[in-house]
Amino acid sequence: MPHPVLRRAVAAVALALPLLSACMGPPRRPGAALPPRPGSMVAIGGATFEMGTDSSELPALLTRFGTTRTGLFAAEAPKRRVRLESYLMDRFEVTNAEFAAFLERRPEWRPDRIPARYHNGDYLRNWASALHPSGKGDHPVTFVPWAAARAYCESVGKRLPTEAEWEYAARGGVKGDAFPWGDTMPDSSSANWSGARIGGTAPVGRFPPNGYGLYDMAGNVWEWVQDPWEAAGSDGQQRYGIRGGSWEAAAVNLRVRYRDSHPATAASANVGFRCARPGTMPRGGGPSRR
Repeated sequence: MPHPVLRRAVAAVALALPLLSACMGPPRRPGAALPPRPGSMVAIGGATFEMGTDSSELPALLTRFGTTRTGLFAAEAPKRRVRLESYLMDRFEVTNAEFAAFLERRPEWRPDRIPARYHNGDYLRNWASALHPSGKGDHPVTFVPWAAARAYCESVGKRLPTEAEWEYAARGGVKGDAFPWGDTMPDSSSANWSGARIGGTAPVGRFPPNGYGLYDMAGNVWEWVQDPWEAAGSDGQQRYGIRGGSWEAAAVNLRVRYRDSHPATAASANVGFRCARPGTMPRGGGPSRR
């Protein structure tokens, strides 16, 4: 029969294990999103790749997406070779909580102080003063015009990604696939888009990452890029590129090559951003999480 001291020790361990398990939380499901880490980035090696779409590919695209609107794909042409230097990309879209911390550091970008020339009157319209929507600290920030997105990135030593960097990163290292996850059409488990029927933003990282470990490169919110659009809008406003589709987008908008634009001053419910910066690959090559 076990010694009384040994019995007490075994009992103490038995009591401690459930407490330890509770502290650690449930095991993460294979493929489940990692919890967001502010500033987490993925290093992507320099490469030459074919960006965009050839006009010869348009008939197949029109058939696949059941449309006759050739204009949907016109901005992607022509396909061209682009050389990229090594860079780092944010693993997640910038969240409400991260943007709130930016407003603390840079109060001149608060809604009551930002110059009117930078926005359309809807800047952070879903916030109460400098407080983000309750319970949505881990959702991507929205209602942010291009200048505020750029200012945020600069405040943390980064910048908005170029459009070429964004497209190459979205592919996740797989050549030729239509979407960040591959060539299959999206469903409710692929991304936060209209077909997922969420009806608004979702916490960043809720859906599986692409091959580079980047989350929400399709859906959730459109993402501002650094590049100005080729032409001003009909209202004469400067426009900038947006990529990736959003929670209310159609399947065609989730394609890694799909291009669209937005007025620089527009602050909208379906547009957010992530940041990038120049960087080199760690020894051994291949994407890495930082």
